[in-house]
Amino acid sequence: MKKTFPHPMIIMLTFVIISGIFTYLIQSGEYERIFDEETGREVVVPGSFHSIDDQNTSISDIILSVPEGLIEGADVIVLILLIGGAFYVIEKTGALQIGIEALIYTFRKNHFLLLFLVGLIFFMCGATIAMQEELIAMAPILILLSKKLHYDRRSIVALTLGSALVGGSFSPINPFGGLLALKIAEVDFNTGLIFRVIILLIIMVTWIVFHIKAGKNKLDQIEIPDFKPVSISTRHKIVLLVMTLGILAMGWGIAKHDWGYNQMSGLFFVVGITCGLIGKLGINGTAKTYTEGFGEMIFAGVIVGLARSIYYVLNQSSSIDPLIQGLFEPLQTLPTYAAAFGLFLSQMIIHIPVPSTSGQAVLTTPITAPLTDLLGISRLVAVMSYQYPAGLMDLITPTNGGMMAVIAAVGVNYKDWISYIWKSFLLLMVLGLISVILASVYFS
Repeated sequence: MKKTFPHPMIIMLTFVIISGIFTYLIQSGEYERIFDEETGREVVVPGSFHSIDDQNTSISDIILSVPEGLIEGADVIVLILLIGGAFYVIEKTGALQIGIEALIYTFRKNHFLLLFLVGLIFFMCGATIAMQEELIAMAPILILLSKKLHYDRRSIVALTLGSALVGGSFSPINPFGGLLALKIAEVDFNTGLIFRVIILLIIMVTWIVFHIKAGKNKLDQIEIPDFKPVSISTRHKIVLLVMTLGILAMGWGIAKHDWGYNQMSGLFFVVGITCGLIGKLGINGTAKTYTEGFGEMIFAGVIVGLARSIYYVLNQSSSIDPLIQGLFEPLQTLPTYAAAFGLFLSQMIIHIPVPSTSGQAVLTTPITAPLTDLLGISRLVAVMSYQYPAGLMDLITPTNGGMMAVIAAVGVNYKDWISYIWKSFLLLMVLGLISVILASVYFS
């Protein structure tokens, strides 16, 4: 009898329950925190950890964590619905399919170049604006690209979502990762910059080429269509132009004006309605299509909310800080190389219950930065040992709602995703660890 792998919702709910059980296994505790005016965030006061009255999670707390997680993730869920609805409208105008067919025809004799450009574009999006949730809405495009190129859709996800996550993991200019950690650790931006850029380029080429080679003829075995010239109408060109301008405007708003999810949601609501009208769907047709898009995206939104529920359970029971303390305290007695490895491994583990890379930076960097001082290691190592494993863990940890939502929207179950991605994930983890150890030698 064929065994069915658990539904993504069951996986997430299982982690919520495990988190609740975990609260009974450790004593609640917390660090003191102060507001850092320079970063505009609360930061942990090193050495301030202390136990508090145990705050175990009850069954009712676990049940309530589900709606609480959805409420906590409301801004992201709204982003998913509005951007997802917009792309659904754009897809229904026919512009996306025509555009992809034209792109494929242009590069019909060089699929490698086409896929490399796709990977490069999304890698840069991740490196500059930490793109992740925005890709949920692009699921129809990814599926279409997979079928048109006769490529494993998991490979297409790896070249888009994966490239964005890896780009954010190794980027020196990711505002939600590297830049934030550098500021908290009080490390000059230029420290080890050339070294980090070289690592970034090596990782980029390795990742993209790996998945271009791995994805050919694995899934979606369909008859390869004949490549025919494609003519894009003026109307479709305008729809694609509006879509492209919307994406560029979103990047500009995030980079220059510190846009949040609500600004991005509002922008793409306008983009979706505009494209529907230009695409001759009509006023009622555009509205109907947009609401149909909501239906396509609602499951992805629920997955994001359940990921927040896991953190909610651990945070409400004051279990996050004891986990941090337990992982970092033993490192103080280790040799330099072992301590660098320990920092890397600890940050990798911490990212499971703390799926926010910015949240993890704020939580751990104030602790690891002074620790590297005691170990005689550059504070740059504290930044790198957090950023690399934390970002890469987003590729596999089910507490990352964005990743879970994307693979669900594309129609890839978690088991198949892990079976495909684990080799490249381990390869990059090893390369990241080697770079951290080298940094501990050359920048100490």
